[in-house]
This record gives sequence, structure tokens and C-alpha cells, in this order.
Amino acid sequence: MNKVSGDAQTKPAAEVGTPRRTKEIIAKYGFSFKKSLGQNFLIDGNVLNRIVDAAELDQSKGALEIGPGIGALTERLSQAAGKVAAIEIDQRLIPILGEVLADKPHVTVVHGDVLKLDLRQLFQQQFADCEGVSVVANLPYYVTTPILMKLLEERLPLQNIVVMIQKEVAERMAAKPGGKEYGSLSVAVQYYCEPQLVCTVPHTVFIPQPNVDSAVIKLKVRNTPAVSVPDEAFFFRVVQASFAQRRKTLMNNLTSFVGKEKRDELTALLNSIGIDPARRGETLSLEEFAALSSSMLEAGWNR
Repeated sequence: MNKVSGDAQTKPAAEVGTPRRTKEIIAKYGFSFKKSLGQNFLIDGNVLNRIVDAAELDQSKGALEIGPGIGALTERLSQAAGKVAAIEIDQRLIPILGEVLADKPHVTVVHGDVLKLDLRQLFQQQFADCEGVSVVANLPYYVTTPILMKLLEERLPLQNIVVMIQKEVAERMAAKPGGKEYGSLSVAVQYYCEPQLVCTVPHTVFIPQPNVDSAVIKLKVRNTPAVSVPDEAFFFRVVQASFAQRRKTLMNNLTSFVGKEKRDELTALLNSIGIDPARRGETLSLEEFAALSSSMLEAGWNR
């Protein structure tokens, strides 16, 4: 983990997140985009401001950015937060960030893969004096869910997670029971957070332009999970099983999960907790999934 700083004499230009400045930086460093890293640089200042505003930062708080690129969002975060740490996987971007952020001593750039880093240690090193920390990022589409689930499952001391992601994925995270977007991702995110869609972002405000539109979603991290369950891992296994085949009823999906020999017992269990076996998984609330997994656990079906 290294703190990256540029030449103290270098005066970085303001407003990195503009078409002109982005193109200048790309040309200066001869930077080429890697599709494998999902690199799309945001060039709309209004969207950048919406992202930062949603994070509710101030000088007493810290911001963790994942995938800063050439520093457009990092620059805005440095103006709003007392401490910023940005994790960048692409070594080619480190010297660019060093120049862009040269006059910002409260910003640390960490070269590494967020999925492999010890984030709890990073928090202790970077944000020990902060009154709260939020994740603020423009996440690559291909790795959105693994990153978010790592942030949540590790129980990091986070206040908010404000990220720009693929529009369809954001809609799934915020979806309510009964809709076609509601699924296991909706349950997982809402178990840990209160989601709020901030804005949609057209593909035209990126260099290069992605094939789909994006959305900014704010996840306010709950102090305690939305529902209480005796076995969290089993709760999520039941949720996954309930959505295994979306066209199938809850009864059929769970029969595959517990075994055909328990079909009659499963019917009785569902009826006992007021869940119609003919319903589909996408109609169940978090509270119903909690009751279901707890009852199945009591029945000894967690083996």
C-alpha cells in the first residue's frame, strides 16, 4: 500500500471531469482503455456533483473510492471530505493520479484489487480519525456485485455507499417484492441497506461510451440488518433457492432444495407460517424470508 504523490511544483488543472480535460490527460499519457477493466470515464460535472452530494460528506468524514480512473470523482471528493482513499487496480493510472492529485495531501491512492485487499486494515490506517466513512465510486459493471457484497458482508464501518452502476442492476437493488426486478440481489442489498435511486445517467456522458445507461444508487447502511435471523448464511441459501427458477412456485423451488421426500412437510411448514406454497419467490418480503429460513432451520433442514 503506497501513498501516491506527484511533483509538488506541478499545478494540476481544475475540473478533471470534463470532455476537454479528460481528452487532454488521455493524450498526454497515451492512455488506452482496457475493456477487461470496464474503464469508462465520466465527463459530466453535474452527475459528479450529484454523486458527491448523495454521500453526505463533510470535513469530519472520510470517503473510500474504488476505481478512480484519472481522478474526476476523486477531485470532487477531496473538496467535500476530510480524508479520501482511492483504490486503483490499473498501474498505468497511478502516475496520472499522482499528477492530478498532487496538491491534495489528504488523498491517498492505493494500488491494488479491492477484492483482495484487507479493507478493515485499510480503514484503520486511513480513516482512524474520521467520524464516518462512505464508499463513493463509479464501479465497473462486470464486478459491481462482488465488490458491493464484500463491502457489506465484511461489516465495515460504513455510513453510505453511493455508486454509479448499470441501470438495470441499480433497479434490481432497489426493487420491491412483486416486481420482475425483485430477486436475491434485492433481498441481499436490502438486508444490509436502505436503497435509494439518485438519478439515471445516459451512456453519452462517458469516454468511451458504454453500451447501456447507468444509474446512481445510494445505499444507506443499516446499523443492524433489516430482519433478525438465527443463521445468516442459511437465510441467504434459502433466498437463493427460492429464486432458483423464477417461473417455478416457491414450493417447487424449495422442494429441489430440501428434497422430494420432504414435500409434504414443506407444505405444512409453509402453511404454518402463512405463506401460500403456490406463491413465487419474488412475492416474498424480507420478513417472510426470515420467517421461512428460521422455520426451516428449526426443522433441521440446514444440513
